[in-house]
Amino acid sequence: MHHALLSVILFLLCISGFSQQITVTDTITRTAVIKYITSGNQVNFTPETPALNQIAGAPKAFYTHYWEFGDGHYSTEETPKHTYKKKGEYKARLWATNNYDTGEPPTTRPKKIAVNQVTTEYEDQASMDEDFVLKRNREPVPSQEMVVIMSYKNTKEYVTNGKLYVFYNEHEYKADNFELIETRTHNNEKDISGDDFAYANHIDDDTTYLASSHNSVIENNQILQDSTEKTNLPLTIEKSKTLYKNWSLLEFDDMQPQEERHIFFSLKTTPEMVKDTSAIISIRGVYVPDSNYDNHKIKDMEMEIVTSHDPNKMSSNGTFMNYRLVRFKTLKYKIKFQNNGEGPARTIRLETDIPEMLDKATLKVTDMYPKCDICPKREVLYSCLDTTITDKQVIFTFKNIYLPGSEQKNVKVYDSTKGFVKYNIKFTKDFHKKKTKSRTAIIFDKNDPIITNYSTTRFLPGISVGAKIGYNSFSDLKNSESYFIGATLSPYKSYRWYWQVELMNNFHNYNDNTQIIEDIVDGPQGFRFRQRTTTGTSYENINWDIPLLVRYNVNNYIGLGTGLQNTISISEKQNQNILIEQFEGTFPDAPIINTITDQLEQSNSFTNLNTSLLFEATVGFARIGPSLGARYIMSFENNFNHWQFYAIWKF
Repeated sequence: MHHALLSVILFLLCISGFSQQITVTDTITRTAVIKYITSGNQVNFTPETPALNQIAGAPKAFYTHYWEFGDGHYSTEETPKHTYKKKGEYKARLWATNNYDTGEPPTTRPKKIAVNQVTTEYEDQASMDEDFVLKRNREPVPSQEMVVIMSYKNTKEYVTNGKLYVFYNEHEYKADNFELIETRTHNNEKDISGDDFAYANHIDDDTTYLASSHNSVIENNQILQDSTEKTNLPLTIEKSKTLYKNWSLLEFDDMQPQEERHIFFSLKTTPEMVKDTSAIISIRGVYVPDSNYDNHKIKDMEMEIVTSHDPNKMSSNGTFMNYRLVRFKTLKYKIKFQNNGEGPARTIRLETDIPEMLDKATLKVTDMYPKCDICPKREVLYSCLDTTITDKQVIFTFKNIYLPGSEQKNVKVYDSTKGFVKYNIKFTKDFHKKKTKSRTAIIFDKNDPIITNYSTTRFLPGISVGAKIGYNSFSDLKNSESYFIGATLSPYKSYRWYWQVELMNNFHNYNDNTQIIEDIVDGPQGFRFRQRTTTGTSYENINWDIPLLVRYNVNNYIGLGTGLQNTISISEKQNQNILIEQFEGTFPDAPIINTITDQLEQSNSFTNLNTSLLFEATVGFARIGPSLGARYIMSFENNFNHWQFYAIWKF
């Protein structure tokens, strides 16, 4: 008894211990901890991060850091030193991003920093080269948090009150890419997103703004476009609302000349974010420095969707394109790279695939980092970017440059170890509707190449409507006449395989086989005679034919197809002509003594559902335009097998 009880207790303890072990394993999450040392109003911050899980075959894994100090300032150094201006309690935050690591980024709890005395004089140093900048701490990954920093500066010579807009979640994508979870302000900016947009309808002509082609970045180099000053604010807002689903509007007051401020937006990327990890999405910012005027700046920050934080990446804006309009579209590509070595790179070679549907002669480099000139045809000693085009590739080569390595001594800012090339390219005049894939081999000096992800371009299916007219030939029916007119629906200019559905209005007249019945009839007074009944039936039908096909384009001019067709008579008119002939006696050559005629009419609707198997071939313009076709339809009912000959025009 005691042994049995002891066994049960031991068994329960084992089960309890096993379940606790499983629970601990399942709930383990990686966390980073903020460590700090305070000296008066100076604070030294240090991150305590978990061990990295190296991706096999990738460069050495490392962390990048983004800090917010709780007073409107931030840093990207690993161990920053920050001086607070005033006494008080501040909430410091840290985002550590794991590069070349297999796990999720570690989460960090904010840390309260108490500044009880001011022992060091505060100097507010200018850090902005422009008056309006958008940055981010990392690339968007589905289900992860990222931070967008909106920095703005008063370049006027007087105190200003103004507005800031941020637009996100593009209409181009069905699902939302971001959820705005928090907006952190530190200079009494007011969120008035629920109010109507207001405009001043005045223009300040005293200030001129110049475009900038490059901005420093936090985690990755970003695309900042359209940075010249605009004057039609209502037009900008209306255009932005047609591009983006969501927006926030903030007002600021009492901004001193040359003052710089920062607003921090925490965005949670949704699980439904665009699945294509080479897609480019964007967030737009609009800066109105003085509410009395409609002068404003626009910044479009483009970002690449990633599944892991890899600084070496290729992306494109051609994720999903409309094939009808693609001839007017210019594709934009961006190749990003990072030197993870222990020393600087002097030559960087990017061997990039160019799909055959793109016209290499239209390739144009629009931006690059390190910044340098395009190489001339002769050899030079200064820094430049050389572009070489082969049959299937374009090779970008940075020559005589200096790009420090992330493992190099005295390199504290990881952004300085990164570079990129952006280029535009157009489509050739004649190309098929096919998905393309491109990637880049990145070679630092004489090291082994690093291969990027595939950047894909896809086309939306589109819709092609066709008009169809033709004739049906029923060889087993008498006096058959059948004509039809209809419409087709299919994807626009499919390359090989595609589906097609049709609706045809079919007018069909034919005669049924004549029936002759002879009987011996008993007449009055026991007189018997022979009687012959002849019945002829004709039909006048209006049918709906609904074929569903799978088609295959052999080339530009020949197409094949097969499928099923359902036919239903929406209107059937049946005419019967009956002739009764009575003969004198029962002998075969007896004369006719009486004739009776009769006619019957019968109408039905939505009858005679018939399913058929079909095979067809077309000759002409297989993908778009006119063609001729022949189709054989095998009916599952007798006498209704037939050929169909038609002309079709797809639009």
